[in-house]
Amino acid sequence: MPRIISILVLVWLVIGVIAAGQRGYLTDREQNCATLGTIAVTMLAGPLNYMGVNPKVSDCKLPEPSQ
Repeated sequence: MPRIISILVLVWLVIGVIAAGQRGYLTDREQNCATLGTIAVTMLAGPLNYMGVNPKVSDCKLPEPSQ
């Protein structure tokens, strides 16, 4: 049973990578927190991307180091 779940998770993530590639997220783009967040969320959404889910991260704030 765990092997089937592992295979399903792997297939889910592969479909997410394909969706991110088809949307042009994996090409040479501006590298910032929002872009990387959008790529990650698209990959995690996997097959849901083909059902109309279009996740995007627009406002990403990373914590600043203390002074």
